[in-house]
Amino acid sequence: MKINSLRLQQHFEAMSLIGKIGETGTCRPAHTTLEKQGFEIAASWMKEAGMTTHIDNFGNLIGRLEGTNPELPILMMGSHLDSQPYGGRFDGVAGVLCAIEVATTLSENGIKPERGIEVISFADEEGWRFNKGLFGSRGILGKLEEGELERADKDGITRAQALTDFGCDVTQFKVSEYKPGSIFCFLELHIEQGPVLDMAHKPIGVVSGISGPLWWTIKLKGMAGHTGSVPMPIRKDALVGAAEIIVAVNEIATQIPGAPTVGTVGTINVFPASRNIIPEEVTFTIDLRDIDLERRNRYEKQLRDRILAITEKHQLAYEISEDTKSDPRYCADWMKKIIHNECESLHLDAPELMSGPFHDALALSYACDYAMIFVRCKDGISHNPLEYSSYEDLTIGANVMLGTVLEILKR
Repeated sequence: MKINSLRLQQHFEAMSLIGKIGETGTCRPAHTTLEKQGFEIAASWMKEAGMTTHIDNFGNLIGRLEGTNPELPILMMGSHLDSQPYGGRFDGVAGVLCAIEVATTLSENGIKPERGIEVISFADEEGWRFNKGLFGSRGILGKLEEGELERADKDGITRAQALTDFGCDVTQFKVSEYKPGSIFCFLELHIEQGPVLDMAHKPIGVVSGISGPLWWTIKLKGMAGHTGSVPMPIRKDALVGAAEIIVAVNEIATQIPGAPTVGTVGTINVFPASRNIIPEEVTFTIDLRDIDLERRNRYEKQLRDRILAITEKHQLAYEISEDTKSDPRYCADWMKKIIHNECESLHLDAPELMSGPFHDALALSYACDYAMIFVRCKDGISHNPLEYSSYEDLTIGANVMLGTVLEILKR
C-alpha cells in the first residue's frame, strides 16, 4: 500500500497559491482570511478522505475519521498551515498534507480503524503575530496562559478580536478542550529546517526529541536627550545597553563549541526612533534553546546576571517578560522503533536527530506519547521563500508515515 504521490504534489501546489509572495514564498498569518482559505481547501481534501471537519474555538481545523470503537483514545496527526511573514511553502504544510494523504489512502483501501484518527491543522504554531506560539495545540490541552487573548499584533488587533473575526467563540474554550487520556499518541511529519539530512544525503530522519525553547521579551528604559548636547559619560542610552545584551546572548550560546545551544535576538524596537534623540526605550526578544535542560538553565542564569550588570552600568531600568518556557521533550521509544522499522522496510537509512525548532508536537508531548518524522530540506533553509523539499522526499516521508500509522493502529 502506497500513497498517491501525484495527488500529494497537487495538494502542495494548490496550497502554495494561498498567501503566495514572490515566486516561492508564503505569508499566511494566523487567524486571518488567508489561513481560512487554506483551511477551506484542506477541509475539502479531508472530506474526500471520508473525514468530518470543523474549526474549533481555538481556530484549529480538525478532520476526524471515525473508528469502530469510539471509546478508544484517538491517533492524532497534523501540524500547521499558518506561516512566517516571509516564509516558505513546506513548513507546517508538509505535516498537514501528508497526514491527509495517509488518511485518504486508508479510506481508499477500505481500512476501518478501531480507534478514531484525527488530522489537525493547529492554529498559530508560528507565534510571530501575537508573540506567543503553539496557541491551538496548547489550547486543546487547557494550557493557555493568563492574558493571551489580550495580546495584540502590530496593528493593535487583539488575539480575542482575531479569533472572533475568524468565527470562533472565545467564551467557549472549554468545549474545544480534549479530556485527559483521550489522545493515544501524536505523530507529526515536518521538514527538518536544518542541514543535517541534506549534508548526509538522507531523505528521512527520525526525531529523538525537541529542544526546550525559552522566549523572553526585554524592555530597557533609559532617558531621552539631545544627541548633540548630552555628554557621553552621563547618558542613559537604552540602545547601547540592548546592543551589549545582544552580544552577550551570542557569547553565552557559543561558549561550548559544537553544542546544540542556540540564542537569537530576532526583533528590536526603539523609542522614540529619531536620529538626534538618545534612545529612551528599547524592546527586543530573546530566543534561547537547548536539548540539555541543565545547560539551558545555567545559561539562563548567566544571561540574567549579564542583563543586571549591563543595565546597572548604563543606569537603565529593565523588565523581562517570559513568553514561552518549555523543557526539552523526548520522543516515545516505542514510536521511534516503529518509524525505524518502517524506514528499514523501505530500505532507508534514516538517522536519528534532535529538533532545534519547536513544533506542535512539543505541546502534545505533555498529554501523550509522540514521535516525529523529518523530511530533508535543501541546504537546511527554512523560514525563507527559498525553503525547499522535493516531492520525491515528501512522498517517501508520507509512505513512512503511512506504514507507521498502520502499525500504531494495531495497538
